[in-house]
Amino acid sequence: MDFILSVLRFLWVIFLVLMIFNVMIVVHEWGHFLAGRWRGLYIDRFQIWFGKPLWKKTYNGVQYGLGSIPAGGFVSLPQMAPMESIEGQVEGEDKEKKDLPPITPLDKIIVAFAGPLFSFLLAVVFACIVFVVKKPVSEAVGTTIVGEVAADSPAEKAGIKPGDKITFVDGQAVDKFTGMDKSIMWTIISSDNQNIEVDLERPGKGKMTVTVERPAKAEVEEVEGGWLKKSWAYISRRPPLRTIGVYPQISPVVGRMLENSPAEAAGLKSGDVLLSINGKNVVRPQDVMSFPFEAGKTVAMSIKRGDKTIDTEITPRVPEVDGSDPKIGIGWDPDGIRKLVRENPITQVVNSFNSIVRTLKAVFSPKSDVKAGHLSGPVGIMGLYYDLFQHPEGWRLVLWFSVLLNVNLAILNMLPFPVLDGGHIVMATVEWVSRRPIPFKVLEVVQTAFVLFLLGFMAFVTLKDVGDRVPNGDPGEPQASPKFLPLEKEAS
Repeated sequence: MDFILSVLRFLWVIFLVLMIFNVMIVVHEWGHFLAGRWRGLYIDRFQIWFGKPLWKKTYNGVQYGLGSIPAGGFVSLPQMAPMESIEGQVEGEDKEKKDLPPITPLDKIIVAFAGPLFSFLLAVVFACIVFVVKKPVSEAVGTTIVGEVAADSPAEKAGIKPGDKITFVDGQAVDKFTGMDKSIMWTIISSDNQNIEVDLERPGKGKMTVTVERPAKAEVEEVEGGWLKKSWAYISRRPPLRTIGVYPQISPVVGRMLENSPAEAAGLKSGDVLLSINGKNVVRPQDVMSFPFEAGKTVAMSIKRGDKTIDTEITPRVPEVDGSDPKIGIGWDPDGIRKLVRENPITQVVNSFNSIVRTLKAVFSPKSDVKAGHLSGPVGIMGLYYDLFQHPEGWRLVLWFSVLLNVNLAILNMLPFPVLDGGHIVMATVEWVSRRPIPFKVLEVVQTAFVLFLLGFMAFVTLKDVGDRVPNGDPGEPQASPKFLPLEKEAS
């Protein structure tokens, strides 16, 4: 029964992911469609996804369809530019025999701009919804306090310590640890500088500035195995990113308890925040994991559950299966304490815009670690949506991410490359200024060339997306994990 429920949940989440992804595609293409109708253009097809149609129906002279390649969609407008290389021909129609009147450059610009405009407006709609329902913010995002410094890392060598509050990185103010806008991690990753200045505040010491020497090149993990495994790793994994070895301070929040564990027996629950052990304050999971527990020796523990503080006792013991040290059996919530924040819709859209601009700037910067291999396509985006739906606040996170994605869709489509809407606008502008249409053959060659480039790039990022999901070769022997047995069984 549990297996059937798991399968049904998986299918339901996949359905939700496809629905929200397709809504964004439909809205974008609907902008082109409505603008084309308004300007009197001939429209022969409206299709979601590319490739040979799995389903099609003609209504009022327009063929509506669902393609076989789940990536994007299009509205076929023969008067705009030749797109048969990616959209294909409409069955039963010979476009060369259709006497379609030419359209003005202004018509082309309006129709091309309408798609990104509708994507932007959809982002505003999502932002307004997020403002109403609030967005979840985890400690990993919201804090700038260092919780852990990796041993022998650039940060440790520079003197950064757990508890330090980072305020500036490379002269830029930071207000969060992870994320895209004004975050510590992104500012470090996207920096062009070899040496990074970090301003911080240390408890009891005050403000100080340290210079962190970032590694000249990120280390590439060696892959062992045959040529097939190494080849797959080479083409599928993303380029490594240089870091300095700092991680956010996250409160010790219970994510789960191991079955039959002392924590489960003591009545701990998911969401409990550990405050102290034997009177000693704990502020991060590392404080609990490094506590000198002794098997059979009860410890007093103070926890926060909602608005209440509860005192309890736990008796650690060595897990009966694959155990070596005394444990209490807690799995930590990687997000720490989560809170709901109401953020202004304009702020959401502006932050999304800034994040995408910074990403593009970093990708095109020769000194930045961020490369094209770090970008994602439809497979990666749908995979991320699937992951977000697994989160306790998944539906809120999906709405928030949809703001970012729709702004991203609007900006990328405005890039001045053929096939994209920005390319159509550029070509229409050239036609307007020169007062003569661009030769059909030239358009066809340019469009086809960029279609091939686009398909190649999509295949490239899809390999990276699949590489994120598929291990680099066989997983080998499963790693043993400690397990607790029921005490009555142990006694018998």
